[in-house]
Amino acid sequence: MTLLPSDEKVPRLSAFTRVVLWTALVFFVGSSLVAGWLVNFALTPGPQTPETTSIVFIPRGASGKTISRLLAESKLIHDDPRFIILAKIMGKSKQLQAGEFSLHTSSKPLDVLEELVAAKPVEHYVTIPEGLRFTEIAAIFAEDGWTERERFIERAQDQEFIQELGLGNIPSLEGYLYPDTYSLVRPAVDEKKLITMLVQRALDVWQNLPGSQQAPDRHEVFTLASIIEKETGQHEERPLIAAVFLNRLRKKMRLQSDPTVIYGINNHQGSLSRTDLKKPTPYNTYIIPALPPSPICSPGKEALKAVLEPASVEYLYFVSKNDGSHYFSKTLREHNQAVRTYQKRNQPKPQQ
Repeated sequence: MTLLPSDEKVPRLSAFTRVVLWTALVFFVGSSLVAGWLVNFALTPGPQTPETTSIVFIPRGASGKTISRLLAESKLIHDDPRFIILAKIMGKSKQLQAGEFSLHTSSKPLDVLEELVAAKPVEHYVTIPEGLRFTEIAAIFAEDGWTERERFIERAQDQEFIQELGLGNIPSLEGYLYPDTYSLVRPAVDEKKLITMLVQRALDVWQNLPGSQQAPDRHEVFTLASIIEKETGQHEERPLIAAVFLNRLRKKMRLQSDPTVIYGINNHQGSLSRTDLKKPTPYNTYIIPALPPSPICSPGKEALKAVLEPASVEYLYFVSKNDGSHYFSKTLREHNQAVRTYQKRNQPKPQQ
């Protein structure tokens, strides 16, 4: 082994070199500390909760800071700025979605981040029953915050919008907001897209009904189907009632349908009176010898189908049996007898 002479000294590093080495050392130590600080957060599970999932809603345009706060409020992560740093380092900050999501609780922030990027929005199901007016449908969507009721109603009467939907010159979208169960996700769509979805569903159903392409007037079919929808809720009766109305129209008889009279009277409450039956409105089928100018509610598939495929019968009358069903008659005499039988407590309405 060779030793340096005792009088020979180890060369000293220059000041610049010492600064560079110290800087590198500080950077290395600092980076290690920061990395450890970040990794510790990324791999530490969030708040322990009794629930297995939590719902978080992230609005459109939310910043990383806002998203981090919303996740913390939903007990998915601890309130910590490291989540934003983690998202940027992982290249996920631009991939965070807007919407309503169901995420697993007690998860590591790294897993929450990955889950949020890949998550599908929570689906909400809204059911529109058959036989509702468009104002009632507006109220259903407004109740859960999908739209504002008045804006929905206004849009449903917007003539320019109705023309865009290809429905021609009709007073409103009454009858064309198809009754069905719809899947919606937040953030909510505006009322224009919402209404378009319902109308498109109605037109799709119509296109696939046997005989729809041969029907002379789609609007008249929807109008008559809406009356049938209001007259009975029984599946097997719809073709019979369709036959009664079509038979009457062919004979130029008035339809004399109570639901049309009610529709034509603003804010009508209670039972119809003789005065109501004599009140002239475009929807009073005790006066007009034809269909009303537009539907009175949204008919379903079975009511539309009944108009296209009515029962082959000669009935001209029907009366409620007060059990949800009706008695059908061919002659006025038979009908009046049925009225006396089934409507003893009610004064018979005039028939012609």
